[in-house]
Amino acid sequence: MSQESRSAALERTLKTLHAAVDGVKATVIVNIDGLLVAAYPPTDDENPHQNPTSSPQVAAMSATLVGLAEKTLGRLAQGQLERLLMEGEEGVIVIFPAGRASLAVLAEKGSRLSHVLYAAKKAASEVESVLR
Repeated sequence: MSQESRSAALERTLKTLHAAVDGVKATVIVNIDGLLVAAYPPTDDENPHQNPTSSPQVAAMSATLVGLAEKTLGRLAQGQLERLLMEGEEGVIVIFPAGRASLAVLAEKGSRLSHVLYAAKKAASEVESVLR
């Protein structure tokens, strides 16, 4: 698969996730080194707050969180990381491993979390397939 078609497939996966689940505000795919692979909605230089997850700093933090979670689970003999979930006053972020990358999803606080988790897990599996 060419780089261009991979990019298109990843963008299509993120768009589908946004369309399928109410309350998803932003999504990002980050490689294991913390580099941004894809984001939706795409970065807008005129309105950088449109997708708060698309900054390089958030990408690096997501990769760091996944690394720490994996090490913690390993140290405690709890198996492989399935997902990382953080809830704040204004929203929820969930990060799913996707092979050599991770999918981070930012959702509104009132979102149906079960729908977000189901759709994000499915999207992470698609991301892993595309990046193989």
